[in-house]
Amino acid sequence: MFAYIIRRVWQMIPTLLGVMLLVFVLFNLFGGDPTIRMAGKGINKEKIAQIKSQLGLDQSYPVQFGRFAQQVVTFDFGRSWSTNEPVSKILKREIPVSLTLMLQVWIYEAIIAVTIGMAVAYRRGTLTDRAIMMICTAAMSISFLLYIVVGQYVFSSVLGWFQPLGWSSDDFWLNIRKYAPLPVMLTLMVSVTPALRLYRSFIVEETNHDYVRTARAKGASERRVMFVHVLRNAAVPIITNMALELPSLFVSAFLVEFVFSIPGVGREIITAGINSDFPVIKAITVYTAILTMVVNLVVDLLYKWLDPRVELK
Repeated sequence: MFAYIIRRVWQMIPTLLGVMLLVFVLFNLFGGDPTIRMAGKGINKEKIAQIKSQLGLDQSYPVQFGRFAQQVVTFDFGRSWSTNEPVSKILKREIPVSLTLMLQVWIYEAIIAVTIGMAVAYRRGTLTDRAIMMICTAAMSISFLLYIVVGQYVFSSVLGWFQPLGWSSDDFWLNIRKYAPLPVMLTLMVSVTPALRLYRSFIVEETNHDYVRTARAKGASERRVMFVHVLRNAAVPIITNMALELPSLFVSAFLVEFVFSIPGVGREIITAGINSDFPVIKAITVYTAILTMVVNLVVDLLYKWLDPRVELK
């Protein structure tokens, strides 16, 4: 297994280089000129040339990309071009905020989707099964923006259950109690339904296999069949889907944090995109790519733990 992990780590290097090259090319082609924004109203050629020299944008593209690669290796992306604050300090402040929201969504989604998926798979073909699938289809057809607008109006303005906006910078439990519940709940309304449909299909497919009929023929209870035999084998594709969702949750955080005025990574990258703040964009993109590759590696190792028949090659 150790040799497999080493090989996978080596395979991450060309993937990361591809991500870096793509980000670098896209920014230089479509990212706009940050020096014009930083120069302010009194734009003149001398001032723009001075700013470009300070940022290193007057150098050739290979030199700029080489400096980018050095930053990735050292995990030091310098200072933000728009605020002059160290990028590491920005991420250290904002990553916990995004994790506070998105990890809750990730965990609750898995618990709710697997639990209900098991229940409807057990009663597949019944009116309950069909009704829940119809509700999921209808919920998936509604825009997330509509959930946000209606949710803020109903749960904040009308019922007064949740705080519609805001975030505390120094009180974690206040955020959990007061500010996080509404965005987490609305995000779950969108994310649970496709996961529920998918997990139900995984579980139903497993119930049609021979080992399930054998377990029932041996006298195993239906609960044991579903929770011990079926769920263990359905866990492989379920974990795969959960792993794919984890990095994408940070993408979902863009809209959630921007609408709810939450100072997380999502809102920061939107601000960085508007201001052409390349150091922040580079750092967040690279960290997201690394997170995706590490999660995929961990999931592959979990396959071996869930099913000893799996061979790591």
